[in-house]
Amino acid sequence: MTPGRTADAPDAGRFVVVGCGTVVPEPDRGASCYWVETGPVRALLDTGPGLLQAMARLGLPWAGITDVVLTHFHADHAGGLPGLLFTLTYGLLPAVRQAPLDVWGPPGTRRLLERLADAYGEFVHDPGFPLRVHDLPPGGEAMLGGAVRLRTLPVPHTETSQAVRLETGFGPVVYTGDTGPNEALGAFAADAGLLVCECSLPDSHAIDTHLSPTSVASLAAAARPGRLLLTHVYPQFRSRADVPALVTAAGWSGPVELAVEGWTHPG
Repeated sequence: MTPGRTADAPDAGRFVVVGCGTVVPEPDRGASCYWVETGPVRALLDTGPGLLQAMARLGLPWAGITDVVLTHFHADHAGGLPGLLFTLTYGLLPAVRQAPLDVWGPPGTRRLLERLADAYGEFVHDPGFPLRVHDLPPGGEAMLGGAVRLRTLPVPHTETSQAVRLETGFGPVVYTGDTGPNEALGAFAADAGLLVCECSLPDSHAIDTHLSPTSVASLAAAARPGRLLLTHVYPQFRSRADVPALVTAAGWSGPVELAVEGWTHPG
């Protein structure tokens, strides 16, 4: 699929996969990053390396980003943030961005930006436009752009990892980020139009901090999303197996697809 609005919902918005890879470099997949466009909001969920080039390839209006939502601070999910801020500071010259940018994340997000400023320079603190950084408490919520409800749920990956749920104009979108099995995720993702779910490893290598086909199938059966999108699948696994078929065989009877750059919902 390619990015674009559908004819039946021209104004509701869209979700676009910008990056769906892992820490392993791949020629056709950047690391974790997803575009959500709804109402006044143009948000990125995670900012993995490669996001800027991918947004350019996909024709996404990167200059109009209003919000960044981080699920956790691992480099394949947050490592592209300094480059994004640098581009928004200097990449529009001779024009200068005026609109604010809100960065939302787990506890420690403000501290992360402080450390990035120490390493990269003052543009991280003062990019030439208002930069508003928000630490969301476990289970916290916020309104993006005064219009889009964001909720978070602590998940087992790092000490502060969170899944996120956005109530968009095209239905609820839930993104697990990186997570291990968690019974609370089923209720959190209930009735989502789209569940973007990591499926990092095969069942034979299942661990407590990542999902595999059987645990993904259990989560989907509890949440019953309209569409299940598998992402963050390690290439060592993906190249040897039909991962959606494994999730189906493990007990999920609904639609399931494998994320690729440019995959779009609705669509």
